[in-house]
Amino acid sequence: MRSPALRQVVPNADPREAHVAAMIDHLRRHLIAAQDRDERFHAIFLDRRNAYLGDAGFGTGCGPSLSLRMRELFARALELGTAGIVVAHNHPSGHCRPSQIDIAATRRLQAVGAALDIELLDHLVITREAVFSMRAGGLL
Repeated sequence: MRSPALRQVVPNADPREAHVAAMIDHLRRHLIAAQDRDERFHAIFLDRRNAYLGDAGFGTGCGPSLSLRMRELFARALELGTAGIVVAHNHPSGHCRPSQIDIAATRRLQAVGAALDIELLDHLVITREAVFSMRAGGLL
């Protein structure tokens, strides 16, 4: 089952850019809530050809921090036959740069995924105004 947001098309755009823009819009809708001060975490599961398999939220933090239970994330990934994951979380502060805790958690996600033959494709930090890609930023 495909999410309508992940099938969104931007006219006259490179199809890959349109796909990424649709994915970010989809994640932003799940992560950013009006007047919300809590961090949220969401994952998109993809097959070997990067086709959409599903997505799900994996918790809400209390204030500016988030506790992630990797067991639930990877259990869902294995259930779907996932080959790659894009994960994202929001920064309610509006500051898009990842913290040292974010970077350490990303490396841990990457290591656990690698042990299960699931590639962490990217970890996005999303705010109302911007998105930081850990892959593009050289942190993954």
